[in-house]
Amino acid sequence: MLKRMILMLIATSILFGLIFGYKAVGNYFMNDFFDNMPTPPATITASDVQLDDWFDSIPAIGNFRPVNGTTIPAQIDGEVIAIRFENGDVVEQGQALFVLDSRVEQAERERLAAALSIAETEAARLEPLFARQEVSESELRRQQSQVAQARAALAMQDAMLERKTIRAPFTGVVGLRQVNLGQYVTPGTELVSIQSFDPIYLNFTLPERFLSEVERGQSISAEVDAFSGQEFKGEIRAIEPSVRESTRTIQVQAQFENPEHQLRAGMFARVRIDSEESREVLMIPRTAIQFNPFGNIVFILVEEDDELVVQQRLVRTGQSRGDMVEILEGLELGDRVASSGLLKLRNGSVVKISDDPDLQPSASTNPQPANR
Repeated sequence: MLKRMILMLIATSILFGLIFGYKAVGNYFMNDFFDNMPTPPATITASDVQLDDWFDSIPAIGNFRPVNGTTIPAQIDGEVIAIRFENGDVVEQGQALFVLDSRVEQAERERLAAALSIAETEAARLEPLFARQEVSESELRRQQSQVAQARAALAMQDAMLERKTIRAPFTGVVGLRQVNLGQYVTPGTELVSIQSFDPIYLNFTLPERFLSEVERGQSISAEVDAFSGQEFKGEIRAIEPSVRESTRTIQVQAQFENPEHQLRAGMFARVRIDSEESREVLMIPRTAIQFNPFGNIVFILVEEDDELVVQQRLVRTGQSRGDMVEILEGLELGDRVASSGLLKLRNGSVVKISDDPDLQPSASTNPQPANR
């Protein structure tokens, strides 16, 4: 009985040993198969290192300001009896905008004009009498003084009447009026704003280190969010003579022609000042670069054993233009780099290049919305 049990235990041990041995051998060969199985090539797009002529530029941000702009106030009190413009109209310098009731002032003018006439008549009567020494010189001078006072009072009344008509101080575009017909206004009451948009100024600041690179008459470009993709050309007209000590910046003012009134006062603008001389640069698409704190990396394509593989390379980048980035160090003309699919690449990865144009990233120095 004991011998039979020992034989059964031995047989069971041999059986389990065979089972576990089989699994161990199978796992070994399976792992060896997967370890030696070739990795399929990663699909990427590629771009050649390109040579281009770039004009060095100075970027800045600024705001548009009107050449002339103000809110027109009432200078005298009175009731608004006429409004001679529509909101948003282009008005000419001197054009009447508001008329205030002036009937009382007009009547006072007529009284003063009559008083002046009487004073002038009396002075004219006294002059021949003074010549015949029938009146004293002091009496004649007194009457002539009354004439001068009457004339000054009439001129003052005329000035007051002139202020009853509020006119445009310069040619420009009026905004939304702040008063209505029949409303009584007092000195200082805001009536309407007016802005001169053509031409228009752009004010911006630059770090003081760029002072030697800007000058009056230099061309600049500006872009605004309201007209995305459209570039406006202007010219530097003034440079502040002093540097702001608190920020170490200089104030610059440019002028833009604006016949269609696309640019408005207060608009935010991105400014670019281009140099007059170009320089040759090597450039690649921005998508071909992995930007890292420890350095920027590209994957350059090389042939190895009839396979296309990538090698990591550190590069030093410069300025950017649209989708393209300047390469200062690390690449040469004729090199080819991976431009998409970088996240699945490692140093030495085997790759294949896709011919699908839809996968090719944009590579323009001046991309437009229609290009994307």
